[in-house]
Amino acid sequence: MAREMRQRRSDRELSGREVGEDPFTLGVASGDPLPDGVVLWTRLAPRPLEADGGLPPECRIPVEWAVAADEELREIVQGGTAVADGADAHSVHVEVGGLDPARTYWYRFRCGRWTSPVGRTRTAPAPGADVRQVRVGLTSCQQYDEGYYTALAHLAREDDLDAVLFVGDYIYENEINAQAGARGYTGEQRLPEVFDHWLTTLDGYRLRYALGKTDADLRAAHAAHPWIVTWDDHEVENNYAAAVSQHNLPTDEFLRRRAAAYRAYWEHMPLREAQRPCGPDALLYRRFGYGDLVRFDVLDTRQYRSDQAYGDGWQYPGPESEDPARTLTGAEQEAWLLDGFRESSALWNVVVQQVAFCQRKGNVGRAKVSMDAWDGYPASRHRILQGARDAGVANLVVLSGDVHVHYAMDIKEDFDDPASATLGVEIVGTSVSSGFDGVERPDDWENVMRVNPHIKYYAERRGYVVVTFTPDAVRADYRVLPYATRPGAPVGTDASFVSRAGRPGFVPA
Repeated sequence: MAREMRQRRSDRELSGREVGEDPFTLGVASGDPLPDGVVLWTRLAPRPLEADGGLPPECRIPVEWAVAADEELREIVQGGTAVADGADAHSVHVEVGGLDPARTYWYRFRCGRWTSPVGRTRTAPAPGADVRQVRVGLTSCQQYDEGYYTALAHLAREDDLDAVLFVGDYIYENEINAQAGARGYTGEQRLPEVFDHWLTTLDGYRLRYALGKTDADLRAAHAAHPWIVTWDDHEVENNYAAAVSQHNLPTDEFLRRRAAAYRAYWEHMPLREAQRPCGPDALLYRRFGYGDLVRFDVLDTRQYRSDQAYGDGWQYPGPESEDPARTLTGAEQEAWLLDGFRESSALWNVVVQQVAFCQRKGNVGRAKVSMDAWDGYPASRHRILQGARDAGVANLVVLSGDVHVHYAMDIKEDFDDPASATLGVEIVGTSVSSGFDGVERPDDWENVMRVNPHIKYYAERRGYVVVTFTPDAVRADYRVLPYATRPGAPVGTDASFVSRAGRPGFVPA
């Protein structure tokens, strides 16, 4: 009842007994939960910070896997043998089926005498099931050299999550010095010189994912919950747009880089064979249903977008940014999303994506806005909102990341008219570590709140959001940490907001 994803491209077979060191240094993960199954992931890397994880790159290694109904793995319900192929960085992706809906399971891998950590996962409810609650964690942006992943340690301890939604910037492409920047590594912790380079090659991207996954807090969060992931820009290059490089690389050169980055991403994420890249292209947008309560539409706002208007950055809007032909999603993905709105019978329709959806102005009247976010693509945003209204979507929620701050925002029919209709709500989650410690209150807080009355909450600490959907309301609990540049930060809830079903608009909980 499973399909092990593999392309048998390596010539040599290596027995698990020949693996002389623990190969499960990067942990385990599960993802993309369906009512009858999930994807299980691991990667064999006995020496994770070496090329090919310290394994011969041309070999295939058998890896046993098992799924159980109990934490001690005594009641095995599914199992089999997958192949870790050197062509895929010895990663393993197992599409497990035949599981019961809305059920917690535990899983592990074996390779020779080595056993992986035990992971916990959960399937989605059956289609049309009467679901009373869905809880997810929302997180993004974990720049390794700007802080520790303590937020993920706390996320791992959120016991009753159905899934974690990671909305981009899992790695960053910048160079990392021997001290790992803000982490301040010394002695044996110091990083090898290979990390002190910008990423452009497959080997470089692979090593960067391996570095991130050596963080115990990231491994714990993956082992604790199934993840639904999407990428933003830094998995390839800052603010790239489709085949356009921010650094003005020739198109063919940039697409080779994008192909390497996409391949390394798939190799290190709990994704299905359907998401395996083909050269510089990959199908990452997809949807997940949770009974009759929630439908998640996961977008890719990088691969198909028009180039940023006016040279990117914060600019005054004008004819170039307001061109109705411009798109953030591409025509095919936009049609897929709008078709999904029309077909959906879920109470809550949730768009899971990367960049800020609502308008964010710096001053009253004509003001600069971000050309990289939906503000730089207003016609594209209008088509999404009009499509939702035409489809009768009464409870629209957008989940976002990217900007390293928390926001609770009302989605307005006309953002420049506070009296206009509220069409839904947007929850923006802050970063795990990007942006260092952040601040208690941003310098521009008072001005932002004054000129953007649809913004109900704005904070700049590190953390994540716990989002709870019920038949009555959606609730956002904004978790924050006081610091990220040293380990061990406590977590607290800085604010909580709710939006009632059928009455969109955030109010304090």
